[in-house]
Amino acid sequence: MEEKTIPPDSTIERIRLVILSRLFIVTFILGIHVYAELNSGAGLFDTPISIFALAIIFTCTFSIIFALLLRYHRNTAVNIYIQSGADLVLITSFVYGTGGIQSIYSIFYPLVIIYTVIFLEKKGGLVIATAAAVLYALLAILEYYGLINPLVVSQFTTYRLEVGYVLARVVTHILSFYFTALLSIYVVGQERKTRALLAEKQDAFARLDILYKSIVESVSTGIITVNLNGRIKSFNRTASTITGYLFSEVENHLLSEIFPDLDSYLQQQKTQTGSSSKSAHFEGIFHTLKGLELKLGASFSSLKDPQDNVIGDILIFQDITEVMNMREALEKNRRLAFTGEVAANLAHEIRNPLAAIGGSVQLLRQDILLDHGNQKLFDIILREKEQLEKFLKDFLLLARPAPGICEDVVLQEVINEVVDSLRLLPDWREPLDLRIKLPPEKFRITVNVAELKQILWNIAANALQSMPNGGTLILEAKNVLLEGIDSVEIVIKDSGNGIEKKDLQKIFDPFYTTRTVGTGLGLAVVSRIIENWMGTITVNSEPKQGTTFTVTFPVQVLYCKN
Repeated sequence: MEEKTIPPDSTIERIRLVILSRLFIVTFILGIHVYAELNSGAGLFDTPISIFALAIIFTCTFSIIFALLLRYHRNTAVNIYIQSGADLVLITSFVYGTGGIQSIYSIFYPLVIIYTVIFLEKKGGLVIATAAAVLYALLAILEYYGLINPLVVSQFTTYRLEVGYVLARVVTHILSFYFTALLSIYVVGQERKTRALLAEKQDAFARLDILYKSIVESVSTGIITVNLNGRIKSFNRTASTITGYLFSEVENHLLSEIFPDLDSYLQQQKTQTGSSSKSAHFEGIFHTLKGLELKLGASFSSLKDPQDNVIGDILIFQDITEVMNMREALEKNRRLAFTGEVAANLAHEIRNPLAAIGGSVQLLRQDILLDHGNQKLFDIILREKEQLEKFLKDFLLLARPAPGICEDVVLQEVINEVVDSLRLLPDWREPLDLRIKLPPEKFRITVNVAELKQILWNIAANALQSMPNGGTLILEAKNVLLEGIDSVEIVIKDSGNGIEKKDLQKIFDPFYTTRTVGTGLGLAVVSRIIENWMGTITVNSEPKQGTTFTVTFPVQVLYCKN
């Protein structure tokens, strides 16, 4: 049993178009005939309008049947064969009714053959051409032998139905039927090949488009294209990740609206290169409309069509935050390396003279009776000598930190010792609200105690100096996990003057200080120690609202040796 096939929607629409075309053609012919009769009193044939009316009635009836058949039986071949056969019978009847073999309406046979070829290709076209030839030949034979007579005869016809004339008409029509079928088969075949080739090209283009989109969306580089008016036309996934914008949020918006800094750089680079057709690379800190700060390395070049016409610009950029941080770290290490070399020479050149000066002053104080003024001078010499030695010690620790000896100590005891020492500083000004939050039980850690005291001392001393009129000092310690490692977190918070935003990135730089006194080495030494402990230190501060330092390091520091 033949499997029932369901044609695609496009085929159904084409079959419906054939049904409507049939109705249109018959109605159009009737309209021409009526017009001719109304204007000249007679048509080309003395055909009564009743024949055309019957043709329309039958055509409408067949069309309704065909539409119902199409709805309930959607096999394309069956539908077309039924419609083509019915059309051939209808045309043959119409030809008989309008003059027999002399009727001009035999020209409609090729139309049936053509649409049959379109749907059923070679086999269907030849079958219908053969059927048309048989019907027309049968009509001619019956008419020639007088078995049937045309209902009307053209008033202009002078031909007699001789055998030669009838044979010529039949052969001419049969040849035209097969020629139409073969020509239609060739044209439809070429059309199908063209459509197949086009579909193949479209499929290849679609695959290429998918590949292009996959590449653009998969690269770890942000890509933005803008047209000549500066409006954003494409925006890949990485660009969304870096900037925090979705493509739907920026599509067709001006680049200057969403990324004003980036657009300014772009225009600046265009001005410098002198032509938008040249590419350029630039780096900088950019801000988005949402206020997000981006550290980007970007390049732009002209976007051209296949005819090499400039149609816009393409921006390619990467988040270089890590790169810039690495550059800063490299520069810091370079400075520290240079500092280490200088420190080694300074220590050798200064320490020995300082020791000699200090010893000499101590001997002079013992051997000479000094009045009050001279005693004060000796005290100044010794105090400044100790200050220089402390500076050298910090300088050497910053430049070349040497592993110290780790001790198993109780964190609470170390913090209390540092607090007791801080109370003796002149920067300890009342009223001062000191709040210490420590673990309820003894918290033992293994560290270089001297370095831990130096960390606490330097940060807390800076906090006291930021509160010249007193304030609140909070010192908190707790046990945390740092990247899966058992660690301790110490928070030192003050309510002092705070740190300006422009200074936050520089407070850990050697010799950087905003105070009139001090060497600027305290926080640099703290940062160096924490770095060698494989810990972290962060700072949050707002002017006039205080500062918070958070120091985190492993409970058992691996930097020092036992």
